[in-house]
Amino acid sequence: MIIIESENFIVESHEKPFVSRADGGHIRIKVKDLSIEDRTFLSPKQAIELMRLTMIIGESFIRAMNNRGVPVVKINYQDMGNWAFKTGDKPFLHVHVFGRATDATRQIFPESVCLPSRESGFYEGFEPLNVDDMGEIRNQIEITLKNKKYNEEIWGLI
Repeated sequence: MIIIESENFIVESHEKPFVSRADGGHIRIKVKDLSIEDRTFLSPKQAIELMRLTMIIGESFIRAMNNRGVPVVKINYQDMGNWAFKTGDKPFLHVHVFGRATDATRQIFPESVCLPSRESGFYEGFEPLNVDDMGEIRNQIEITLKNKKYNEEIWGLI
C-alpha cells in the first residue's frame, strides 16, 4: 500500500515484510522508472531526491511507530535487488527501510536483520504495517516536511 509518492519514487508498506510490524516494520522506497537497476543509474537530481526521501522517511517512521506503541530506536536502510536474479528478472532500484524495535522477537535488535530466502519459511507470520500505522507515518511525514532542513530549495530540487 502506498504511503506517499515523490517525483521519481514510491514509498510503500512492504506487504511481505522482512521485519514484522511488531519488530519495527518494513517500508520500501521504489523507483518509478523500473529500468533504473541501482543507484549508479540515477541522475544527480534523482540521487538527491532519494537521499532526502530516505531521511524524511527514517525520521517519520521512528516517531510514527513509537506513537503506535512499537519501540523503534533505529532505522536500517538496505539497497539490494539480488533476488531478481533467482527468477531471471531485471533488478530495479529499491531501498528497504527497516524499523528496529527494542522488544523484537524475530528480528532481534541490535543484531543484523536476518534475510534468508523467502522459501525458508522464516517470514511466516510476519505482519505488514497496518492502515493506522501508515496514517500515522503520513502524519509524521507532514510534520517532518515542515523542518527547514528538508526544504526542496535547500536541496536544489526546485
